[in-house]
Amino acid sequence: MTAPITFAHRGGRADQTENTLPAFRRALEHGARGLESDARLAADGEVVLVHDPVARRGWRRRRVDQSTSTQLAELGVPRLTDLYAEVGTDYELSLDLYDPAARIAVFDVARDAGATHRLWVCAGGVDTLVGLRDHGTEAHLVHSTRRQRISGSVERHASRLAEEGIAACNMHHTDWTKGLVELYHRFGVRAFAWDLQEVRHLRALLAMKIDAVYSDHVDRMVATVAEWSS
Repeated sequence: MTAPITFAHRGGRADQTENTLPAFRRALEHGARGLESDARLAADGEVVLVHDPVARRGWRRRRVDQSTSTQLAELGVPRLTDLYAEVGTDYELSLDLYDPAARIAVFDVARDAGATHRLWVCAGGVDTLVGLRDHGTEAHLVHSTRRQRISGSVERHASRLAEEGIAACNMHHTDWTKGLVELYHRFGVRAFAWDLQEVRHLRALLAMKIDAVYSDHVDRMVATVAEWSS
């Protein structure tokens, strides 16, 4: 069986400052097959990788949408173009799109880098993902949600994702059961799980045949998946 994608959450923030080039570089050096980050748009139109609308470093802080990418770089916030320039494109990249302004720009940057086919675009609304479908035809769309937020039956949700060409459903690891993973797989939709920080949780989801895992602890995640795959 193919081993799941190991996504280093925010570059593996248990080991380095989150969403920084050193964190991303270390995660890949230590065997992560994928990186996870958050995309927002700076005031100069550049896609930057930062989770919150306000970037912080020590006592310094700047609103992302009111600061240029150069100003944000002083706080350690990289551009998406910096990530590709620094570590290349030979990995899967999962990006959360909290900022609507960054959505199309993300596809443009990935396309320029020749990395659209390894881009996993995550959003909390199915309609949002459907609206993005034509902008990055090679990119993979991911619905990030929680079990309790799915209205109607889970089977209907899986069916709609398949119909809309959405590649994966990403839920908290506690939301998944073996039966749910199998249900999504029946519709050709991948099952991703986030917040997997403990070995016992990783092993439990691996036993369910999950397709991707997200963790802050890169070494722990990589070692556990390697152990399971051997």
